[in-house]
Amino acid sequence: MPNIQTLTNNHEFRRAYHRGKSFRDPALVTYCNKNRAGICRIGITASKKIGNAVQRNRARRVIMAAFRAVHEEIHAGVDIVFVARSKTVRMKSTEIELVMRKQLALAGLLKKN
Repeated sequence: MPNIQTLTNNHEFRRAYHRGKSFRDPALVTYCNKNRAGICRIGITASKKIGNAVQRNRARRVIMAAFRAVHEEIHAGVDIVFVARSKTVRMKSTEIELVMRKQLALAGLLKKN
């Protein structure tokens, strides 16, 4: 499995929030923004509204597991930020994967089979 590049700096997240397109679902919010790096980079956030540290970390793990199943099908040259919502904590990675696929298809980021 190839190494997944992550967004680490605050300005990269802010750029995705302000310039990117957003897609909302009760389980997940996705922000997509083109980048010049030529690779797909992701960022995952979970605010304190989600719950305590254990719940926030579980939400991030579930989102990352869902992304690993999808990342081979995503076009390069895009920054994607996933924001966990309170419903994310109670869902499994396969359920999040379905939501993620739907949002990425709406964004036009999935490769055609």
